[in-house]
Amino acid sequence: MTRPDRTEFGADTTSDEVLAGVDLEGRRTLITGATGGLGYETARAMAKAGSEVIITGRSRAKVDDAVTRLRVDAGSDRVSGGVLELDTLEGVRVFAAWFTDTHAHLDILINNAGVMACPLGRTVDGFETQFGTNHLGHFLLTGLLTPSLLAAAKGARVVALSSRAHHRSPVVFDDWNYDHRPYDKWVAYGQSKTANVLLAVELDRRLAHAGVRALAVHPGVIMTDLGRHLGPEDFAAVQKRSSDELVFKSVPAGAATSVYAATAPELEGDGARYLEDCHIAGVDDVSTVEGVRSYALDADAAQHLWSVSERAVGTTFP
Repeated sequence: MTRPDRTEFGADTTSDEVLAGVDLEGRRTLITGATGGLGYETARAMAKAGSEVIITGRSRAKVDDAVTRLRVDAGSDRVSGGVLELDTLEGVRVFAAWFTDTHAHLDILINNAGVMACPLGRTVDGFETQFGTNHLGHFLLTGLLTPSLLAAAKGARVVALSSRAHHRSPVVFDDWNYDHRPYDKWVAYGQSKTANVLLAVELDRRLAHAGVRALAVHPGVIMTDLGRHLGPEDFAAVQKRSSDELVFKSVPAGAATSVYAATAPELEGDGARYLEDCHIAGVDDVSTVEGVRSYALDADAAQHLWSVSERAVGTTFP
């Protein structure tokens, strides 16, 4: 494949185009929620480029099936997987203990798994489902795997999958768990996606000195199993919020920004950024079709969320 000019990367760039000419031999990548959809495509592209890849899924059967398919699709036998249930803190701790016991270091962590616009529910530990799964599960996992990231011979990267849906809500610290306010599935999803960006901001502040950088990404609008709770009326509502025609990306194009954030040499030494369409997005508090809200990059909010999250999961990280 002829490598395109990286300055021309955009909405239609695919994961393979991002990795054209990139050698990830010797690098180890962990991708959550990678038994299908964007996670699977991200894993395939990273493994094809030479990285050892470990994927997670909610069941052993799904993980084993995905690993088998990935080894064929990527042409690599350096793909393995483990069971991770992000909606239970004990499940996260069990997985993190297994990973640290069996892997000496981690070069790239891609927090890809998530749920979207689901009915009001609670995780095993009593957290609102979307905040508990999308943010708190990944917060605990990232914290527990920080020693593995610090052990990487070359600077490690953490990629948090956010969404343009973060435009819908900042983190409402007075009631992030929906104990009192009326539940809105899209506002709740937006809050969790803002939390994903803020996690990257604070993690980068804490670990940049040690060479670990963190970035957040918006993959785009893609038809995957993530949208299993959505009906025609939901897509109509999303379209109504947008001033442009709603454009769906292919799965390879949707995975491209995650791959770009994880590997792009031009991002070396950069962090606490929000990316879309394979480029760093600008701060925009007005647009409904691009940019990152200023509240999602707010350093004070990021530090406050870190403290709130530590109390919620019952673990303090240095």
